[in-house]
Amino acid sequence: MASNGVHASLSRPHLALVAFPFGTHAAPLFTLASAIAAAAPDVLLSFISTAQSLASLPSSKELLGNLRLVPIPDGMTKGPEAQPAMREPEKIAMFLATMPGGLQAGLDAAVAAAGGAAVSCVVSDAFLWMAGEVAEAAGAPWVALSTGGTASLSAHIHTDLLRGNFGVDEQAIPRQDELIHFIPALSAYRVRDLPEGVVIGDIDTPFSCCLHRMGQSLRKAAAVLLHTFHGLDPVIDAELEANFTNPLPIGPLHLLSPPVVPAPDTNCCLPWLDHHAAATVVYVSFGSVMTPPPPELAELAQGLEASGAAFLWSLKDKARELLSPGFLDRTKERGLVVSWAPQLDVLRHAAVGAFVTHCGWNSVLEAMTGTVPMVCRPFFGDQRLNERSVSLIWKIGVGFEGGTITKEGMVKALEVVLKSEEGKRMRAKAGELKAMAVRAVEPEGNSRINFKKLLELIGNMPRHDVAH
Repeated sequence: MASNGVHASLSRPHLALVAFPFGTHAAPLFTLASAIAAAAPDVLLSFISTAQSLASLPSSKELLGNLRLVPIPDGMTKGPEAQPAMREPEKIAMFLATMPGGLQAGLDAAVAAAGGAAVSCVVSDAFLWMAGEVAEAAGAPWVALSTGGTASLSAHIHTDLLRGNFGVDEQAIPRQDELIHFIPALSAYRVRDLPEGVVIGDIDTPFSCCLHRMGQSLRKAAAVLLHTFHGLDPVIDAELEANFTNPLPIGPLHLLSPPVVPAPDTNCCLPWLDHHAAATVVYVSFGSVMTPPPPELAELAQGLEASGAAFLWSLKDKARELLSPGFLDRTKERGLVVSWAPQLDVLRHAAVGAFVTHCGWNSVLEAMTGTVPMVCRPFFGDQRLNERSVSLIWKIGVGFEGGTITKEGMVKALEVVLKSEEGKRMRAKAGELKAMAVRAVEPEGNSRINFKKLLELIGNMPRHDVAH
């Protein structure tokens, strides 16, 4: 006879959340999971990702009681000691090769850990389109979370149209400066801004094929959650509403569900910032994955030194070895170089006046809501589209002429952002966008209302008896 605890679990909705375990994709989905766990304590939540990805999330001691972590295989045939030497595309290809079997194994493990309560809804990173098929086989609806910018999502749902117009790779390259005028949501962007594998680059890699299939599959989702807020891109908002049954902007997620436990400031970045005047410090960070090529790293350091500005630089220890001899000593009175910084808190600090960034979507939203203008050096994926949005559409940042960092380009960009009237206008515009974002997550705001719609969707899922 089943215990009362098992009976109780079988009467509750069971939500499985499946993360894409690369870059910073797991973090927004985990933030969403934490928000759901807090708002709907009667819902069981199983957060599914690889062991390495789960290890990057808050410890189990910080999890709410209805949220558990469930590991799945990462597809690696080599031991963990060999993984750091593997390139990211190779890791992604090996992980995708385990799908959808690995995902099904994760759902089975989640059911077992929940005392046999079958999964009643699957929420996955939008990249994992196969979650829709696994959910359908389980008789559960599929909800997808797009963690990147909406311009990138638009590009992926229009991949076939883009390829039909521009061709692929060799055909598309000569046209890379053309504007994509025939798709309203992308009319301000150039072919060169598109993610690799859409029209330029190898369209047959496992990852390119995955994103192409995602663009074709999202229309089948019961809802598509968007890590943005309504009104940031009105033309794209309208397009996504026309393409998806139930598009729900619920961002910025770091405002919708602020971290319960503050990020540790182990390198004392915030006390250091406290000693600087408002809007005078340059914060430099290219995220957890990217480091500029050595020549650009050297130019960046020279530009920081020549600018005379105070700076806080989050730089991996290995990359620090690439800095020119004497740089750290010469700039120690006005520069702090650390291996990690609590970015959200740094970008909210009054002393920070510029953010040198790769334009990952999380970083863009965090800078925007910190009212910090950006100096943009995108590298791959949606980052070029994001940079175009930042510099051309929202006008809250600048890029580098020629697309790469130079000493002169760095000095010029910091002069504009920190000292010119244009820089003041950027900060004011970022403040307007921040106000929109804050309104969106307030009780009657669009993102908060959409979050409640998600809770209603989850709550109305059928409760299952023990899975067979």
